[in-house]
Order: sequence, then structure tokens, then C-alpha cells
Amino acid sequence: MLGEAEGMLLFVATSEAVLGVLGNIFIALVNCTEYSKNKKLSKIGFILTGLATSRICLIWIITFDIYTKLFSIRTLTYFNLYECINYLWIIMNHLSVWFATSLSIFYLLKIAKFSHYIFIWLKRRNNNVFTFLVGCLFVSLFIAIAQFVKMVNDIKMQYRNVSIHVHLEENELLINHAFFQLGILFFFMIAVIASLLLIISLWRHNKLMKLNGSGFRDLNTEAHMKAMKVLISFILLFILYFVGLVLEVLCFIWKEDKLLIILGVIIVLMYPCCHSFILILANNQLKKVSLELLKQLKCCDKEELWDTKQCGMKMNALV
Repeated sequence: MLGEAEGMLLFVATSEAVLGVLGNIFIALVNCTEYSKNKKLSKIGFILTGLATSRICLIWIITFDIYTKLFSIRTLTYFNLYECINYLWIIMNHLSVWFATSLSIFYLLKIAKFSHYIFIWLKRRNNNVFTFLVGCLFVSLFIAIAQFVKMVNDIKMQYRNVSIHVHLEENELLINHAFFQLGILFFFMIAVIASLLLIISLWRHNKLMKLNGSGFRDLNTEAHMKAMKVLISFILLFILYFVGLVLEVLCFIWKEDKLLIILGVIIVLMYPCCHSFILILANNQLKKVSLELLKQLKCCDKEELWDTKQCGMKMNALV
């Protein structure tokens, strides 16, 4: 049974998961609706749809995993279904990070301005850049799945051979998890480099505006600011995502403290949940649709209140 503090934290984690799923469903639906109208999906639409879809699956997997761990559903946790869930988590985790990295590369090549020949070459061949990233995704997935198979075999061997030292098991598990996350770290580094380059481009643009005597912000600067905020938020939330994963791994290896496990899940879910709402606010199309949806909801509420008042007045008249 869960304690009071654990129950409160689990409620927070579940609420985070629900909000994250709703936010990402909204992003996916808006882009799918746009595709059905125009019969064409832009590159940014494809990236956002893929990012939202992979995050929906990722949130469901993380939520399912935490409930099985907390309530000790051993029939699910220690058999083949648990391994299948972990394979799904590997795929969806890599896809989520890959789409987020592709988003940062897209903003860099679309908005940033550099005179260096390498950047110009990359900008002219942006399709080749994304093809290269797809290749890196498959290589990373292959390494991660192979490493996970090794980890599963090591755990099975651990239960067969009781004479293995505990400290060696912990060290091996930590090393395995480090190799397991190599592909994710690679994409994360690419996103950080893209964000830093975009910040440098923005700083140069603002400096040039000041030298030319323009004190106001033009539309291009506003676009830069929005893109920079999205990318910085992605970096900060992704760092928290790694912190949460490390916390879960340490809880699993050393001591299965339910409070720390739930806290780790809350930190992990901040990335797919919060970043989706940041994307909605930063993207003009998504923001416009969300505002229209809120207006319709307000109108519906007003109509319901008006109907309730009318019914109340009729009941009073009859009385």
C-alpha cells in the first residue's frame, strides 16, 4: 500500500501524464487536420506530428511502468510482457528525442544566418542533413536494443548464479545504462550545439539592429526569440528528463524507495508534458487553433449557464 505522501506524488504524476497526452493529441490532431485539408504535410508539420505521437506513446509506457512497479504486478513485471514494454520504450524514447533534435536543426537552418561556408552548405542540403539524422537514429536504435538484450541476459544469469558480488552487479548495470543512453546523448549534443548557434545568431542580429539605430524589434527578431525559447526550454527539460531517468535507475539498483521512484517519474514526465505546451504557445498555427477552441468552450459554458437560469426562472414561475 502507498503512504499519504506517495499517493499525493502519484496523483501529481498521473495528472502530468494526462495533461501531456492531451497536449500532444492536440498537436497531432491540428497537423493531421491541416494535412487532410491541403493534402500536403510540411516538414515542420511532419516533425511536430511525429514528436507528439512518440510522446503520447512514451507517456503511456512510463505511466504503465510506474503503476506496475508500485503495485508489484509481478505477472507483468517479471515476464515477457515487461521485456516487450521496454523494447517499446527504447523505440519511442529514441523517436521522441530524434524528432526534438530534428526540430532544433530545422529552426537552426530556417532562422539562423551565418556566412560560414559549412553552414551555407548544410542549409542548401537540408534534406541530406535529415537523411543523415535518420541513419543515426537506426544505428542508435540498433546499439540500444543490442545493449538491452545484453542487460536482460545478464539479469537472467544473475538469478541463476547467486555467487556474483553485489557491487559488481551495480557497476555493470551502471555501465550498461551508460552505453544504453549513448545514442540519446548524441542527439542531445546535436540539439545543444544547434541551440547555441541559434543564440549566437540572435545575439548578432540584435547587435546589428542596435548599430543601425533601430531600437524596435522586427518580426524576424520575434521569430528568433520564439525559436530560442523553445530550444532553451527543450534543453532544460531534457536535462531534467535525464536526471529523472538516473534517479529511477539508482532506485532500482540500490534501494526500491517508492517515494523516490515516483519523484523520478514526475521529473521525467515534465519533458514530454511541459514542452508540448511550450510548442503550442510558440507555434502561430497551434496557438491560433487553441485560442479558438478556448473561445468556443467559453461560449458553450455561457450558453449552459443561460439555459440553467432560464430553467430556474420557469420552475419559479410554475411554483
